[in-house]
Amino acid sequence: MRPVGAVSHARGRMVVVSKPLTSVADHRARVAGLVGVMPVVDLPVADCLGLVLAADLVAPIPLPPFDNSAMDGYAVRAADLASVPVVLPVADDIPAGKTSLVPLEPGTAQRIMTGAPVPPGADAVVQVEWTDGGTSTVRVDRGVAVGQNVRLAADDVAAGATVLTAGTPLGPAQLGLAAALGFAVLPVRRRPRVLVLSTGSELVSPGTELLPGQIYESNGVMLAAAVREAGGEAELLRFVPDDVAAFHAAVGARLAEFDLLLTSGGVSAGAYEVVKDAFTGRGVEFTKVAMQPGGPQGAGRYQGVAVATLPGNPVSAQVSFEVFVRPALRAALGFAQVERPTALARLSAGLTSPAGRTQFRRGKYDPVSGQVVTPVGGPGSHLLSALAVSDCLIEVPEDVTELAEGAEVLVRFL
Repeated sequence: MRPVGAVSHARGRMVVVSKPLTSVADHRARVAGLVGVMPVVDLPVADCLGLVLAADLVAPIPLPPFDNSAMDGYAVRAADLASVPVVLPVADDIPAGKTSLVPLEPGTAQRIMTGAPVPPGADAVVQVEWTDGGTSTVRVDRGVAVGQNVRLAADDVAAGATVLTAGTPLGPAQLGLAAALGFAVLPVRRRPRVLVLSTGSELVSPGTELLPGQIYESNGVMLAAAVREAGGEAELLRFVPDDVAAFHAAVGARLAEFDLLLTSGGVSAGAYEVVKDAFTGRGVEFTKVAMQPGGPQGAGRYQGVAVATLPGNPVSAQVSFEVFVRPALRAALGFAQVERPTALARLSAGLTSPAGRTQFRRGKYDPVSGQVVTPVGGPGSHLLSALAVSDCLIEVPEDVTELAEGAEVLVRFL
């Protein structure tokens, strides 16, 4: 921790009180420790996108489950096509989904569709393009080898094989495999439930007319979206005024339904800091983190529920979410990799950073021009438009105060 000057008054004199700064790593660890791993639930396969498999998935059946045709054509015995062209009687039709099959007799063919089961006695499929397409008899103009155009049972997956291991993130391909094996539900870590709270008497709903001194509420929308993008469930509780009693009334009625309370604003050193006033001495510790933007932070438990309090400036709130809250939510879901992807890049322009603070600047990454990153906007925590057009955060270590054009930096992709 690093000391930071704070002002108090004693006997009519102004006295500077030294308070420690919390490191980014220490506060990240504190927030991560508050949100535990979510319990395992069985969810319908279609609802598992973006979640993490909580147990190994073992195939109950083979894939394919039976020998089937890879082509529209005719099931045949390859030996019957030793001398072509040849005309064969068509003894049966086999559309996909047919469950009762007639064995193929020597010297005959059965018309078959892609994915349909190959009848007993057949050892190949001749594609329709090599025939005249007949329905009662078929003229075959080219021969086939044994096994040609036949997908054998278990060619993809053997029954009893472990196809996905616990901890696997579930994307479209993984869900498709599970469904193909007959799984209706999957064991997954459930989504963390997050109550996102916007405080401030100055906040009004977008779409209404602004009065002097009012601003449109945006942090709640932004943070709720960030929670959902991270894999959680978010509910937005808006327009809690700067009043401690009103704050407790709004929060207390709903808190038990959630795994995390996420607030923005009301955590600085000024007057009317409602979140700080409401939670001080009630299980939430407030600190100033050695970072820019996003210094004022808080974390702890209130009524048994994890609480993370973020600053009110919009860029500070979103950067704080990325650095502290998102990794905690990803860990709660069971992801082994909880951080955003990173890369080293060269700065297209120089920048400065305050001593003793890790700075997170907005940037645009250009891999085509040789892994170059361009700072977007300045360091100000109110410059939301710069964040909106950025695709990464440029991380400047706390012991670096100036970087020249071309300097190598770490970027965190958004």
